[in-house]
Amino acid sequence: MRALISQGLTEFGLSGRISHRAAEELDLYGLRLIEKNQVMNLTAITEPEQVARLHMLDCAALLRCADFEGKALIDVGTGAGFPGVVLKILVPSLRVTLLDSLNKRLDWLQELCQELQLTGVETVHGRAEELGREESFRERFDFATARAVAELRTLAELCLPYVKVGGLFLAMKSTDCGPEVRAAEKAIRLLGGSVEDTVDYTIPHTDVTHRVLVIRKVSPTPAKYPRRFAQIKKQPL
Repeated sequence: MRALISQGLTEFGLSGRISHRAAEELDLYGLRLIEKNQVMNLTAITEPEQVARLHMLDCAALLRCADFEGKALIDVGTGAGFPGVVLKILVPSLRVTLLDSLNKRLDWLQELCQELQLTGVETVHGRAEELGREESFRERFDFATARAVAELRTLAELCLPYVKVGGLFLAMKSTDCGPEVRAAEKAIRLLGGSVEDTVDYTIPHTDVTHRVLVIRKVSPTPAKYPRRFAQIKKQPL
């Protein structure tokens, strides 16, 4: 995996911006993921080469969208740590909060971060729609990320409340998400966001092309959002 990751980072044009140890650490991350997946459902992708490409390099592509140095990021629904842990490895000065509703995933991520000697990583157990209303989390982050398979209207309501005005919500999507984006324009606007850019990329040595929606927080999110999840699901904005 290490060679594939290193080569992919070079092809993305990122190798000059990151530590020479990054590929080694991402390789170890991938190995631990594959090991843990034997006893815990963390990923459907289990072949080392696919883990390198479809997880590590896919997440690394976010570095082409923004400057993360010295910033604070919340990874909403982090799961196995994608993209939050990958970005932390690539940008050590990034302060990362990993939010997930399943404690056992967070326990494993804590163990992983300790093994990789990553500092400035916080794991938080909770529901995104609840913590997004708390003062200690609301509009406190430069970035929110989501790699979840969920409709953009839902993701926007769950993620934008965490982003400070001027910050970015980076939504990782497929390149056929045009209709989904158009359907979410009203929701994004209501929540204080504005679609600033779309960044398409092809994962090196694959025919897989993905898209990052770069959504700028231009005004505070109204206090009534996010709503309860049942309401979000039943009546999307």
